[in-house]
Amino acid sequence: MARRSIKCLINGVIFMALFVVTIGRSNFGQWEDAHATFYGDISGNGTMQGACGYGDLFKQGYGLRTTALSTALFNNGQTCGACFQIMCVNDPQWCIPGTIEVTATNFCPPDYSKTHDIWCNPPQKHFDLSMPMFLKIAQYKAGIVPVRYRRIMCHKSGGLRFEIKGNPYWILVLLYNVGGVGDVVNVKIKGSNTNWIQMSRNWGQNWQTGTPLLGQSLSFQVTTSDGNMVQSDNVAPANWQFGATYEGKNF
Repeated sequence: MARRSIKCLINGVIFMALFVVTIGRSNFGQWEDAHATFYGDISGNGTMQGACGYGDLFKQGYGLRTTALSTALFNNGQTCGACFQIMCVNDPQWCIPGTIEVTATNFCPPDYSKTHDIWCNPPQKHFDLSMPMFLKIAQYKAGIVPVRYRRIMCHKSGGLRFEIKGNPYWILVLLYNVGGVGDVVNVKIKGSNTNWIQMSRNWGQNWQTGTPLLGQSLSFQVTTSDGNMVQSDNVAPANWQFGATYEGKNF
């Protein structure tokens, strides 16, 4: 009876693990319909910074392979860092064959004062691409084109980055260059003299804690939307500084 109970417990744990992964990747590989426009100029001006909290996208490894998301896709910032494959469809006059792969780094805000050209208003799924990315799948004069998209895995070079900001009483950590599914849903931090501390999302991929941790080495647990977690121990040394960036394990 005891062996049977243990076996049932193990099977239940395995089922739940598979269930979490399945939910996290339920829309991977499935093409869906949307529309796309572009913003900024050919060199990327106008696409830096943004609602996900990233800064210089070139320094942070994203470059011009980026997109802003409409309300329906942005999910209050939880989709920041996710990667998409996009192709122009059903418009032979303007479409250019091929696909692009981009990372979500910004938000395309809705405009409720308009009754037409409301591309980023709910419930529309819309990508506002950097100009160089748009020009890979459509001609400039098109302005807006129908597209198909799907979530894909993010392939990043190097480790996950932790940029630490704030003050002695409040720590704000920006996570970027995240591999795997890309979108972070949970972060915990640990000082060398503390237990694991739950962080909360401030905005985009900025995570915060009000626990003072100066003078302690810092470790992180980062979980993405598919349930996978990576733990980076002692990423920041005890003499870490505000404004510095530290590198940990990636997915």
